[in-house]
Amino acid sequence: MKLIVGFGNPGNMYNFTRHNSGFLALDFYTKIKGIDWEKTEKNDAKYFRSGDTFFIKPQTFYNDVGRSIAAFKNFYKIKNQDILIICDDFNLNFGKLRFREKGSAGGNNGLKSTIEHLGTDSFPRLRIGTANDALRRKIGDTDFVLSKFTEEERKKLPEILRETTAKIDEFLA
Repeated sequence: MKLIVGFGNPGNMYNFTRHNSGFLALDFYTKIKGIDWEKTEKNDAKYFRSGDTFFIKPQTFYNDVGRSIAAFKNFYKIKNQDILIICDDFNLNFGKLRFREKGSAGGNNGLKSTIEHLGTDSFPRLRIGTANDALRRKIGDTDFVLSKFTEEERKKLPEILRETTAKIDEFLA
């Protein structure tokens, strides 16, 4: 059993914001694979199951995603190494992907919540770089992560999301 988790905030107002990169990655993945999201919720998350893999988008807001992740992990007896977290990282260059088997939260509140609820930092994560230093300096960190991608950035998203899809497939293989 595997669990693929996209981080984000629920609600249309957060569509195409940097913090919703995880949701965006899962939506792109399912579109490419021809899978429709079920309109089901469980453990405060929208989810679908494909074979022995659950894909979830926690609906608890970004800073409390760990609650949903732990509920799925515990109920389905999923091992930590079989959980893949997909989240944004404003310290990585825009579009750069970074995969790690374990590690600190690095200032990411969603990862902090996950570490707290799982009781460990030993779970794989794929960070999607969302850096735009000029904009971040201008509006501050909180407004930056909740800001929408610029038009130029949006044009690059399909390529970045295709790379993310390949990384998800590698993890599942």
